[in-house]
Amino acid sequence: MTVFAVEYVYAADSTATRDEQRPEHRAWLAGLAEDGRLLTSGPYGDGAGALLIFKVQDEARLNDLLKQDPFAVAGTIAGIRTTEWTPVIGLLAAHAS
Repeated sequence: MTVFAVEYVYAADSTATRDEQRPEHRAWLAGLAEDGRLLTSGPYGDGAGALLIFKVQDEARLNDLLKQDPFAVAGTIAGIRTTEWTPVIGLLAAHAS
């Protein structure tokens, strides 16, 4: 399993749609956290995007998963940056192996 840092950049005009979709989006994330695929997530303080940390088999599976996000389905995400990440120190370091 590989840890990935995923950065969302929200579409500038998507605030109302995100507000509407947020309960479904968070329920989707909660399910992924429950089964161990999502390690943590949260929005940036400026509201322009979010950081999500996943642990999945590979990037292809991650990309398939991200397409299911209610925010993605609703078209509120303008950009996604995905980076393989190795936490070395701290709470998430145990998930790197």
